[in-house]
Amino acid sequence: MSYFDAASAAPLHPVARQALQASLDEGWADPARLYREGRRARILLDAAREAAADAVGCRPDELVFTSSGTRAVHSGIEGALAGRRRAGRHLIVSAVEHSSVLHSAEVFEAGGGTVTRVPVSRAGAVAPEAYTEALRPDTALACLQSANHEVGTVQPVAEVAEVCRAAGVPLLVDAAQSLGWGQVEGDWSVLTASSHKWGGPSGVGLLVVRKGVRFAPQGPVDERESGRAAGFENIPAVVAAAASLRAVRAEAAGEAARLRQLTERIRARVPELVPDVEVVGDPVGRLPGIVTFSCLYVDGETLLHELDRAGFSVSSGSSCTSSTLTPSHVLKAMGVLTEGNVRVSLPPGTPAEEVDRFLSVLPGAVGAVRDKLGAPSPRTDARKDALVVDALGKRCPLPVIELAKVIGAVPVGGTVRVLSDDEAARLDIPAWCEMRGQEYMGEEPAERGSAYLVRRLS
Repeated sequence: MSYFDAASAAPLHPVARQALQASLDEGWADPARLYREGRRARILLDAAREAAADAVGCRPDELVFTSSGTRAVHSGIEGALAGRRRAGRHLIVSAVEHSSVLHSAEVFEAGGGTVTRVPVSRAGAVAPEAYTEALRPDTALACLQSANHEVGTVQPVAEVAEVCRAAGVPLLVDAAQSLGWGQVEGDWSVLTASSHKWGGPSGVGLLVVRKGVRFAPQGPVDERESGRAAGFENIPAVVAAAASLRAVRAEAAGEAARLRQLTERIRARVPELVPDVEVVGDPVGRLPGIVTFSCLYVDGETLLHELDRAGFSVSSGSSCTSSTLTPSHVLKAMGVLTEGNVRVSLPPGTPAEEVDRFLSVLPGAVGAVRDKLGAPSPRTDARKDALVVDALGKRCPLPVIELAKVIGAVPVGGTVRVLSDDEAARLDIPAWCEMRGQEYMGEEPAERGSAYLVRRLS
């Protein structure tokens, strides 16, 4: 079985396993106590904090350990907004942030704050100028991920940090996906990360608040972790997280070059092997091990099952999965095809042979799913007048499949009107038109759902 979902959780690094087992015997006591066992626990905790701070590039007293990366994000945003309450009640986030950031923004908005969501390019990147335009006199905080978790696109954090610093606004960076590969450049103010993303144990997050940043921890006061993370520290897990972060950093340069070669192979070969595929994300400015593509006429959940049966564990941002009824907010913000989406994220140490095997298996898996769904043949020469396609009640990718079946049956210049009540159609029909060289004419209200108008150009 090949595990290709490291962006969700990386396999436990051997160093993390060793550190975890070794510290179980020494790190069980209360590090706040002065007796022998407490002092031993404190030594382990302090050493882990120093190692993690060195990896981040901050002072040890600026870093605290939290119960998860999500908890670090929530605490970081809440504390920074509360500390800057006098400055205003305006928050800036990018449209492709991790859900933990967007959920915090929603809570802030529901409490009377205002939120600006900065758009991204089709490659998934923000423009620093967009943050300049979003800044207001009452802006309390801006947020930007270091790299995207679904498509791997690296964000211009240093440039945005410079823009925010000039305006006197702190920048919070979610570095969960990138911290294992290197430090986050730029003059950021708050940083969060999660151990399980780099091969450490789950249940350990990092929250860094630079000296001089106004920060007011929310919730009941706790004497642990500078009052910023309540609860008894899980010292064995913290030690393992810090040890594994140091270990993966030592291996990062060589492994990054190797994984980038493998993902370049996937990016190049998938469109050659599988017709009607869109590879998404920045082709250059991206993390080494992530490559994402979307397949027309494919049910995402069925494709994941096919690949699982073939021995590959991958993930999907497609709306066609049982875990979500709406398309990925990342793919939606990028304006790319959402159906049949596959994210391949290679963990360090992935053999090149397994990538080759994946490429040999993928065409058959996609073809099998398309056959089950009755996907159209590439072209048809039939001619008819303008058509109406009733896809009401049909879910992704069926509205696009029905459109593709009939587009060749209208004359060049003719139109097809697709009726659909599936939210994904709003994204997938325009994306299909761009991929197939047809004209998307827009959306109109219908008695049920919406009508999507397409003109045949070729």
